[in-house]
Amino acid sequence: MQEHILSWITFVPLIGMLAIILVPRSSTAMVKAISVAATTVPLILATWLYFGLFQKGTADLQFVVNVPWIDAIGANYFMAVDGLSLALIWLTTLLLVVAVPASFSIERAGKAYYALLLLLEVGILGVFCAQDYFLFYVFWEVMLLPMYFLIGIWGGPRREYAAIKFFLYTLAGSVLMLVAILALRLDSGTFSIPGMVDMAQAGGLTGASLPGGGELLGMEFSTWVFWFLFVGFAIKIPIVPFHTWLPDAHVQAPTPISVILAGILLKLGGYGLLRACFPLVPGAFNEFAYVLAIIGVVSIVYGAFVALGQTDFKRMVAYSSVSHMGYVLLGMAALTEWGMSGAALQMFNHGTSSAVLFLVVGVIYDRAHHRDLNGFGGLAQVMPRYWAMTTLGFFAALGLPGLAGFVSEAMTLVGAYEAQDPRFKVLVLISMLGIVITAAFLLWAMQRVFLGNLNVKYADYKDISAREIFCQLPLLFLCVFLGILPYFLLDWMEPSIKALVTLLENAR
Repeated sequence: MQEHILSWITFVPLIGMLAIILVPRSSTAMVKAISVAATTVPLILATWLYFGLFQKGTADLQFVVNVPWIDAIGANYFMAVDGLSLALIWLTTLLLVVAVPASFSIERAGKAYYALLLLLEVGILGVFCAQDYFLFYVFWEVMLLPMYFLIGIWGGPRREYAAIKFFLYTLAGSVLMLVAILALRLDSGTFSIPGMVDMAQAGGLTGASLPGGGELLGMEFSTWVFWFLFVGFAIKIPIVPFHTWLPDAHVQAPTPISVILAGILLKLGGYGLLRACFPLVPGAFNEFAYVLAIIGVVSIVYGAFVALGQTDFKRMVAYSSVSHMGYVLLGMAALTEWGMSGAALQMFNHGTSSAVLFLVVGVIYDRAHHRDLNGFGGLAQVMPRYWAMTTLGFFAALGLPGLAGFVSEAMTLVGAYEAQDPRFKVLVLISMLGIVITAAFLLWAMQRVFLGNLNVKYADYKDISAREIFCQLPLLFLCVFLGILPYFLLDWMEPSIKALVTLLENAR
């Protein structure tokens, strides 16, 4: 079983989905039980992989399965894992275990909801495991339809608009990705991502075998490929100016789907850049690294300022994700070991802290049925446990020392400050404004919701339930634990990060 553990982790939710389809619609309890089991098994397997089977200290791919799949086009079923993808696989399985009980309050068409939720997990895990670009793209597209229906059917009043906007943005990025993937396949003769990386290191991905020698409108093959892939992944992150689908999707999506969207789906864009964009065209990456850093800083500051102006609790958290993911791009562009490590760590840490914040919003929305920050007040008096957990989540999101967000943001900023390009120092100073504004909007939100005089409309509200605590507690634990012992992530990631930095530096 060990040699096929990635396949088991990826496809157990698919088995669960098929089982749900066979269950009668009236058997709600059975559907929920199958969903819990189909998400718990991958978490157990991923934990075993992380702490028991995976060998630290090497950047080599592990648990490789590479067998022919579609011979006519040369696509293989190529699955493997390294330090970059391992942590995100584990995070995915954890957040799905959280999302299922968080969904128990959803009553309408529960059978279809849980089936789509499990299919979504299959697509996400497949992206993190796939090492064949065709297989990668298939899993990438598998995610699109479940998320579209989960927002469009179970979302808020403007769910159709938000779902279509999400679909169109993601589809536009996917089309650009597909063009780049086909161009790479024609030039390299393979869909293997490691194979393309090896050819790029040897100077083989030049597009010379394509019409026009790979040049189009005076721009080189590698530059076209870089920007097509970058835009496709940047839409998913999302960064400014490709971010406008995110607030609408978050506001309209049910709480568990917002948790998955912020906690995992945004990380697919950052992971895609590290795995399947920058290493394939390292020369173009080095040429445009400073441009990427500027885009990252704009996202940091702009996202924080817009979040400051929101009165909708969920929309505020959505824009905070735009700001936090800007650090990921800044750290990558710096091309230092600290910067890259901070970016990878920030993806994981934001996955936990943002998920907590959306769960926090869901708790109060289930009771008040609105998210107007100015409509609350004094909730700490009647919901003290909820206030305590929210406070810890807010502090983790704003990067308080001792919590996980502080470590990743500090590493990112230090790594960017040490970049070879001295202009990065100015960008780091500008980006620190985002930290101040983030603290401002989170603390102001806390004041309006929990402090001051108690709004009499909420005087009889019950405190956070055991189910809601169960959903938040493991994520809050990670926010604290990884703030104190971040090496539980960094030691696994370090060899892959070093290898990636060395590869990109050699192309300078």
